[in-house]
Amino acid sequence: MIALILSILIFVFAISRWLTQYEKHQAHLDQVQIRIHVNGIRGKSTVTRLLGGMLREGGFNTLSKTTGSAARIIMPDGSEIPIIRYGAPTIVEQMNVILEHVTEDTDAMVMECMAVNPVYQKITQEQIVKGNITVITNVREDHQDVMGESLEEIAHSLSNTIPENGILITAEDRPHLREILKQNALIKQSQFIYADPATIHSEDLQHFDYLSFKENLAIGLKIAELLDIPREVAIKGMAKSIPDIGSIFIRKAEIHQKDVIWAPLFAVNDRESSIIGINALEPYHDPDATRIGILNNRYDRAVRATQFAEIAAVDLQLDYYITFGAYEKQVSQRMIECGYPAERIINLGDSVNPSLDDILHQVTDLIEGTQGVLIGLVNIHTDQAELLMEYFHHPDMLSSEENVLLANIFHAPVNVQRQRMSFAHLLHNTLNG
Repeated sequence: MIALILSILIFVFAISRWLTQYEKHQAHLDQVQIRIHVNGIRGKSTVTRLLGGMLREGGFNTLSKTTGSAARIIMPDGSEIPIIRYGAPTIVEQMNVILEHVTEDTDAMVMECMAVNPVYQKITQEQIVKGNITVITNVREDHQDVMGESLEEIAHSLSNTIPENGILITAEDRPHLREILKQNALIKQSQFIYADPATIHSEDLQHFDYLSFKENLAIGLKIAELLDIPREVAIKGMAKSIPDIGSIFIRKAEIHQKDVIWAPLFAVNDRESSIIGINALEPYHDPDATRIGILNNRYDRAVRATQFAEIAAVDLQLDYYITFGAYEKQVSQRMIECGYPAERIINLGDSVNPSLDDILHQVTDLIEGTQGVLIGLVNIHTDQAELLMEYFHHPDMLSSEENVLLANIFHAPVNVQRQRMSFAHLLHNTLNG
């Protein structure tokens, strides 16, 4: 009997404490006029960072939070606090961040959705973040075990973060998936906005020294329009945001009288993302540049090696391929079986064990004009890939002019004077034309 009473008392105390904390959480949320919830399959962390940088540059006191293995709280001054977890991540983490870091001076917050299960996504949106702007970056195949087997089912799952009487912004490029998102937004009486990547110019991408996708920038500019932030200020703010830890940095070097552009897409290891990534490189090189793919294969990834050989031969169709690491014979044979010319496949992996000079000479010999693009694919770690990573990412590889450019982009002082309009008024104007 005593044990039962104690259990009841502990339960009542826990519920009471939770309700008190939740009331404080709601009070913190009520202070923030602009609440952006970033969902989608690819690019959530990057978009969260871009939006935070844009809002800060636009004069908004902004708190941002990314999730994943390198979760970060990004403070209004742009400094970052790593999130240290002592167990499995839960959506309660979002509430704790809001409780601890939202103040009466916070104008805006940008929160990356950390829920995968549709039920938890709905709870996160409706009870914790309460975003009045939701971003769904795109709809891709991932987490099919909980989000649904088809792209259409995944689109419906992601729709659980659409706000009531708010705004949904997406850069999803497939019309039938976009229509699903639009209809789900209308059900919740939210306005649907398509962020068209065609509105982003190649010159806009030149502000970034890492691979930037037009879709992500288009989302930022749509929100800038809503909040009356000038385009040039929005681009500047996004360029100044610190890239996510997984961002792909583009490097340029003159090697043996040839201009070589280095794009280490090693973390991109599925068909759709590889095609998107290679297409996204186009603004960074001349149309007639020789494109050379590196198929970088590890001994413990045999299945991926042969799968990607097919993708490279059939879907990517670069001008040449260099194999690194293991399974060179098997990869070359599979590519030839798929119709790729044998003379355009060069083995420079463990079967050769080349030096850095050997690799660089082979690369420049393949470049047919004055410029080449060297694209790393499949995996990160092999001896040969690490030679190139060290070479291109050495500080001496950046000219003094490039160093000055990066300093201007990432450390320019913020000096923006703007007339602020309440977000409630802006939202009302947007929803009512």
